[in-house]
Amino acid sequence: MLELTPVAIKTGTLLAARLCGRGEALMDYWAVPTTVFTPLEYGAIGLTEVDAKAQHGEANIATYHTRFTPLEWMFDKQITNGKRTAYTKVLVNKADNDRVVGFHICAPNAGEITQGVAIGFKCGMTKA
Repeated sequence: MLELTPVAIKTGTLLAARLCGRGEALMDYWAVPTTVFTPLEYGAIGLTEVDAKAQHGEANIATYHTRFTPLEWMFDKQITNGKRTAYTKVLVNKADNDRVVGFHICAPNAGEITQGVAIGFKCGMTKA
């Protein structure tokens, strides 16, 4: 279980509704965005590459890597030495119309980016 305050609040709310006979919904832990707030943030949602291959089969998972220079680093060569330093990895299930099953990012503001991607996850986002 994820040790995040919003997850705990939602889980408790759903449990209380079930105990009072006012609902049957269970917490969906699969699409919970998480972030590690270090100087270069790490954000993730969905499955790791290892878990995606174990769950969907190695032949069904495609992994896409992207390195990029964030806009806020674009003009500050002292930070990056002109090198691309931010990174994303997207995992898609080829057997399910390239549905995204994992998203990982190391970049400034990764938490905010991951929150936006979480909306797509809940809507069944595909790579396209």
